[in-house]
Amino acid sequence: MTVEVLIHRLDPELPLPSYAHPGDAGADLYAAADVDLLPGERAMVGTGVAIALPDGFAAFVHPRSGLAARHGVTLVNAPGTVDAGYRGEIRVTLLNTDTKNAVRIQRGDRVAQLVIQRVEKAAFHEVTRLPGSARGTDGFGSTGR
Repeated sequence: MTVEVLIHRLDPELPLPSYAHPGDAGADLYAAADVDLLPGERAMVGTGVAIALPDGFAAFVHPRSGLAARHGVTLVNAPGTVDAGYRGEIRVTLLNTDTKNAVRIQRGDRVAQLVIQRVEKAAFHEVTRLPGSARGTDGFGSTGR
């Protein structure tokens, strides 16, 4: 299924988001500015684009596996959520997880991936007690015991 997404190029010199290979789920987003990330440092970087999604859809900003594997760069808020009603620039908060080496991100580098997904609205109903389940209230790490 193809979803029509309106895009406003805020930086005409940067490429539009694009899929690197057929079948890819994420379209590459590009850095609009140079940034030097010292070990453990984070920085917010624009991507030079704003989008308008149809109602019932959201975009999710994911880290790029290559940046993570080669340089330890990930996104602080991953995945970041772009709601259908948001019209501002998509920005990413990069984090250098490497403890020893700085990383230089250059304008035009691919820094994140944008995944478009259909989302459902929930109707929340308050109750005094939830129905039981096999898992119950077991939380973090409960399947590793």
